[in-house]
Amino acid sequence: MSHSTDTVPDLDPLRKVTIFAGLDDAALRRLLTKAVRLEVGAGEVILREGESGNQFYLLLSGGARVVKAFGTDREFELARVQAGDFFGEMCLLETLPRVATVQTTTTAVLLRLSAMAFLDLYDSRPEQHGILILNLARDLSRRLRRLDEAFASRH
Repeated sequence: MSHSTDTVPDLDPLRKVTIFAGLDDAALRRLLTKAVRLEVGAGEVILREGESGNQFYLLLSGGARVVKAFGTDREFELARVQAGDFFGEMCLLETLPRVATVQTTTTAVLLRLSAMAFLDLYDSRPEQHGILILNLARDLSRRLRRLDEAFASRH
């Protein structure tokens, strides 16, 4: 990845992200104090299938693709993500290896948050953490439904 800076964005872009819907400004600011802003070139791998990781990523600008079996003859693109989308969220729920590879398709700006930032929110503002986890469950349900529909349409 290219480089990181300590500058984090204002709260407005975060308010539009589904996982943060309903969080108050204090909770968002608390997360942002732990965020790292990354500027990444096109074609760079952000995270790799099979690797361990505890980082959550929010795409502020640019695009990326989510891929299974990256770089093999069985490579399969699961999704395309764009500004406002996020990935790596499963590390907030479990400590298993990454289930897919994420590669940028354009230059991109991301926010990276460790699972510890979310644990800090749990410790300091459990009601806000509960909202975030409910939002995450809803988003995972939507993603699973889309994959089920895509799978059913192929078989």
